[in-house]
Amino acid sequence: MATKRMNVLVYSGNGCTVEAVRHCVYSLRRLLSPNYAVISVDGNAIIKEPWTASCALLVFPGGADLGYCRTLNGEGNRRISQYVERGGSYMGFCAGAYYGSKRCEFEEGNKKLEVMGDRELAFYPGICRGLAFPGFVYHSEEGARAVELKVSKTGLTKGSLPDVFRSYYNGGGVFVDAPKFQEKGVEILASYTQDLKADPGEGTAAVVYCKVGDGAAVLTSPHTEFAAVNLDQESDIDGYAKVVEALSEDDKQRTDFLKACLLKLGLKVSQENTAVPSLSRLHLSSMLPNGTSNIMAGLKEIVSIVDGEEYIKDENDTFHLEKPSAWSLGSLAQALNGETSEKTGDDDDADDDEDRFIDYNAIVKRLVVHGKEPPVSKETPYFNHDAFYANLKHYESNSQEANAGFGNNVLYGEVVTSTNTLLEKNTEILRRLPAGFTATATVQVAGRGRGSNVWVSPAGSLMFSTVVRHPVSLTSHAPVVFLQYLAALAIVEGIKTYDVGYKSMQVKLKWPNDIYAVDPVSNNLVKIGGILVNSHYDSSEFLSVIGIGLNTTNAAPTTSLNALKPPLPFTLEKLLARILTTFSALYSKFVRTGFDKSFEQMYYRHWLHTDQVVTLEAEGGVRARIKGITRDWGLLLAEELGWEDRATGKIWTLQSDSNSFDFFKGLVKRKV
Repeated sequence: MATKRMNVLVYSGNGCTVEAVRHCVYSLRRLLSPNYAVISVDGNAIIKEPWTASCALLVFPGGADLGYCRTLNGEGNRRISQYVERGGSYMGFCAGAYYGSKRCEFEEGNKKLEVMGDRELAFYPGICRGLAFPGFVYHSEEGARAVELKVSKTGLTKGSLPDVFRSYYNGGGVFVDAPKFQEKGVEILASYTQDLKADPGEGTAAVVYCKVGDGAAVLTSPHTEFAAVNLDQESDIDGYAKVVEALSEDDKQRTDFLKACLLKLGLKVSQENTAVPSLSRLHLSSMLPNGTSNIMAGLKEIVSIVDGEEYIKDENDTFHLEKPSAWSLGSLAQALNGETSEKTGDDDDADDDEDRFIDYNAIVKRLVVHGKEPPVSKETPYFNHDAFYANLKHYESNSQEANAGFGNNVLYGEVVTSTNTLLEKNTEILRRLPAGFTATATVQVAGRGRGSNVWVSPAGSLMFSTVVRHPVSLTSHAPVVFLQYLAALAIVEGIKTYDVGYKSMQVKLKWPNDIYAVDPVSNNLVKIGGILVNSHYDSSEFLSVIGIGLNTTNAAPTTSLNALKPPLPFTLEKLLARILTTFSALYSKFVRTGFDKSFEQMYYRHWLHTDQVVTLEAEGGVRARIKGITRDWGLLLAEELGWEDRATGKIWTLQSDSNSFDFFKGLVKRKV
């Protein structure tokens, strides 16, 4: 079965600039969310990770393409070319456009700037020659300008298209003799209207589409991904303010053009630009009578007072402590009227900044501590605390295992950076939190996944992270590495025991920690959930944060539990309570018995890999048959196969943190 392509990968390795990557990620997330995960990857990931099957678009931003060559020439470019030729899509901006052409000619004869040479990808079968316009200076805006582009409405046929628009330019080239390559699958999407510094040959092509095997590439020499709102209009560079002003006037036309380019590559574009969300207040509550009081007592020694207000400053975030009454009626009225609720930061500046780059880590998070009663639904309209705690009590009362306290104390935010980051990256707070403390959210703006992956987390996903304090003394019979397996089992078992009639839900485990389901539309196996476990050794225990993301009520980017036609739709509050209580029971048993035969049988009942034949890339392409996992350290067991796939007697053991499993290609790859 084919996997659904839901990742848009932006190269962020050697050669690119930080600003160019930020512009790419910003613009693409606004246009492609929630259908795709837009994430950055480095050269190692492109060379060694199994990224191609799930990649909808590979993007190379601005910078200096010689850096791209040094990192990716050879194996990296071979994989990129193969990916595109087999139906993938490539988009290159400025340096990425030079890099995607057969030959780069940059400032020939200029000893300080000259870059000349052939390029391996060669999606555009000719020369990309620069500078198209004079004045370029590396790592500077001095040569930046707003260039006018004339759009080809024969090359672009989908979407709302302008006739002309102005785009940010700083160092790009022109595609020489582009009209002559029409028979080779080249289409001109936009052309420069002004006189050029470099010899363009025939035509003045600024943006081209290139058919490559079963795939395609769009190469754009101007920075059509640069939004004016993210450019510094206060810069002291002469004339730069006028450049930004001109780009601001044409920003809608630029966005429409970029949308049309993405549509031509076959991507699904959002009908409306997704606004950059503002972080909401965080709400701390507990099912226990003195739960929040005890937590705050434990945090007291790291609370500082500034101008009479209480703050906790930790490694990654700063939290401003508020009492429930501090949440003003004005904010409540805004929330009820459908306005963005509970914005954090300076309210006077919030509107000005809402569509710009946001450094979420620098924003002070407002934390409302609720005492005897949890937040009412008017305060947290997208998460019903009463329903969650009621279901938690119900499931706990029916459990045969001791209650380990998972879900008793909850931190909720409508919009957060990442529940995992809030816990795991703030170690002073984490050390003082009780086992089972859980953070959950409606929307994450910086969700984290295993390795280089990021899990798409739109509204409708169940997103939460929970704290496990695992004593080192248990390591001999209950190693901490099994927490990822317990979490995976808790998800699947929690779904199947959600209520009467859910046992037949078709959800499966992919080793080591992904959740899959059969898409009812395509009948393909698609990922609907993922698990991330981070553990720290702290004195006599492993302090672990288990992060989980699970598509529950949202249709994009793959499918969701509710699309699988359950007896009644899942609700996030009830499902969270069920998964937490299931994990609590599994963990209590694991502490006593370790990963015994009953756990092993339960895991195999739900996983996808029994007797699957795979190729071990890191072992020279050896074929092997998956036999299971070891009960001592959770290693993947693979039986080597020889002539006619007969067992040779040799057994391979593979670590989850050192290898990645491309299930659909039957590859086990070494992670670096």
